[in-house]
Amino acid sequence: MAIENGKPIENGKPQSTVKVTGTATVQPTKKPEAATCPLATFDLPYITFYYNQKILLYKTTPEQQFSDIVSKMKDGLAEALGYFYPLAGRLGQDEEKALYVKCDGEEGFEGGVEVLEAVAEGVEVTELAAEGNEAEKNSIIQELVPYTGVMNLEGFKRPLLAIQFTKLKDGIAIGCALNHAVLDGNSTWHFMSVWAELSRTPSSTPTDLPMHNRLAARSTRVPLTLPASPAAHEAVDPNGPAKLLVPRLFHFKADTVSQLKSSMNSSLPPEAKPFSTFQSLSAHIWRAVSRARSLAPTDITAFAVFGDCRSRVDPPMPSSYFGNLIQAIFTGTAAGLLLGSPPSYGAGLLQAAIDAHDSKAIIKRLDEYEGAPKLFHYSDAGMNCVAVGSSPRFKVYEVDFGFGRPERVRSGSNNKFDGMVYLYSGRDGDGSIDVELTLQPEAMDKLEKDEEFLNPVISAK
Repeated sequence: MAIENGKPIENGKPQSTVKVTGTATVQPTKKPEAATCPLATFDLPYITFYYNQKILLYKTTPEQQFSDIVSKMKDGLAEALGYFYPLAGRLGQDEEKALYVKCDGEEGFEGGVEVLEAVAEGVEVTELAAEGNEAEKNSIIQELVPYTGVMNLEGFKRPLLAIQFTKLKDGIAIGCALNHAVLDGNSTWHFMSVWAELSRTPSSTPTDLPMHNRLAARSTRVPLTLPASPAAHEAVDPNGPAKLLVPRLFHFKADTVSQLKSSMNSSLPPEAKPFSTFQSLSAHIWRAVSRARSLAPTDITAFAVFGDCRSRVDPPMPSSYFGNLIQAIFTGTAAGLLLGSPPSYGAGLLQAAIDAHDSKAIIKRLDEYEGAPKLFHYSDAGMNCVAVGSSPRFKVYEVDFGFGRPERVRSGSNNKFDGMVYLYSGRDGDGSIDVELTLQPEAMDKLEKDEEFLNPVISAK
């Protein structure tokens, strides 16, 4: 069920800290390069996921008027949409049931991006960006982004991008909801950086233009029989309704991350390939979550990485490829073996799975999906799964609209299932990493008290 601004509707009125004061539609400043944009096989698994939600918090000065800021950013958005034109479109399905984005040219077509303005003047950026008090902050943070509970399937009638500008006591929150059937994390932050660039320097030419030829990555047309509605799809989830979940943010300092990686690699022979920072930290999280879930030694636990395939496909695609070019890479083991072995055991499993996902493995996965297309539920990840859906390599803190770096970057509640992890680079660019993690309440309570998790070097020894 969709929720207005992250808050349930009571007695016909939203109970909210944030008040929406206006809405508008922003159109691209120029005609799109193509009337349609076909979705590739890489895009299709996400049609029954939800809009990805990102929130960026910025401090502003008293001289920077909210109305002026919003006006400049809307102008920059209109320019950016001229380059990223599929985001101003709507989903469509042709006579063969293949999905595409309608960008222009059809009679009665009304595209554009939904933009909301809101106010929460009693809320401080400083308060929301600070570490700690996660339970208190999460409900407010969720009100700063639109389209909570909105499935990507709704992109046939809704905008594929919605943005909420919220005036805070000492700054501004920018909440973005992006249809995941149209783009992945790499493309999301590419768009965000160009939008910021055009807001700072209007009418300039972006330094990194998007590539829109999705057929270069996969040209197969795949017919999909879609559910009648998001509710109809969720009703057939074999594992029933979603469970109560608790999201938390954990900050790992740069020296801690570095020591963890060194400890993970210390037992490897000289000729062995070293574990990356991602593999080291992911293995640490996997072990900690398995402890927090109190898994039995024979319980199987899985780890999924939504890996970027741009450099793995043959021929390779550029980083500027706009769309989804990711696949879930799975590995698994018995909980007793994961926890009873040295921490490097989990890192080794992750490294082997990631290294094995080459162009042949990618094509095999595409062939399997095209032979039997599936509409996914979160529960398809399996029991006791930990999944990473973002990368600390994304330069999220370099998104500068003209008033500096964000104070904090967060995700909304959409697409957060039990065991979902988002990794962000630390704000200072020093090698620190923020870990956004979602678990069921009992497991989260144990994790927050787990010294081995909070002090990774202890766990790595």
